[in-house]
Amino acid sequence: MERPGEKLKHIRERLKLTYREVERASLEIARRRGNTGFAIALSRLADIENKGTLPTVHRLYSLCAIYRLDFPEVLRWYGVPPENLVNEALQFRHGATHLFDVQRDGEAPLSPPEDGRDLEKTIYLGHIAARWGRVPIAFLNAVEARRHRYGFIGLEDWSMYPLVQPGSLVLIDETRRRIASGGWTHEYDRPIYFLEHRQGYLCAWCSLADGRLLVQPHPASHYPARAYIYPTQIDVIGQVVAVATALESRRRRHARNAPVPARSPGL
Repeated sequence: MERPGEKLKHIRERLKLTYREVERASLEIARRRGNTGFAIALSRLADIENKGTLPTVHRLYSLCAIYRLDFPEVLRWYGVPPENLVNEALQFRHGATHLFDVQRDGEAPLSPPEDGRDLEKTIYLGHIAARWGRVPIAFLNAVEARRHRYGFIGLEDWSMYPLVQPGSLVLIDETRRRIASGGWTHEYDRPIYFLEHRQGYLCAWCSLADGRLLVQPHPASHYPARAYIYPTQIDVIGQVVAVATALESRRRRHARNAPVPARSPGL
């Protein structure tokens, strides 16, 4: 089986490029990028091609640019599958709530099936389904997802339990950043917002008055409400429009053991 370095060598030879020409081209890339790490010396290129030396990510970028190669494909030559990045990321579910920005080649992490299956019925979605169970249809709409981001509710974040359980993946509509003051009849209709502040991220109901944003967790969480000076101390990322909850159950800690978040300096 041809090694990655040998593939790069054969491509260079097909393009009729000498070591010196590749070096000069990489130096030009390094100059434009303002980083000498993109430069590939003659001896280093020879080692990459003939000795199997692993190129740095910067040098690999330069080679892909010079040889007109697809960067993700060359990563696969070296045993790095970018298409698996989302599934790999889902294996590690952190304690803190955070944005989930990992995507596949610039596309939304979750894509709709293209084989004509009826989306009104329960369908199998491979690794995603095995991990998350029933995924809301909003997660699968590739067109709408262009204006959406993803957030992960930390395993230690019970602020919106039981509506949004720890370990859930949430879909955030960044166009819905205005805090609604009414229009709902019960807690399932009330907008939930994904927020960023100095210490991290929050997911909660909100109300805005007199320049202060009141963050209101679900009463069942036993977390206190917190007030922040808006927008100085807190920013609204967007409104949560869909929630996917992992299948693995995690025993709810007793309320008296639940951590009480620190009071905001805005109070």
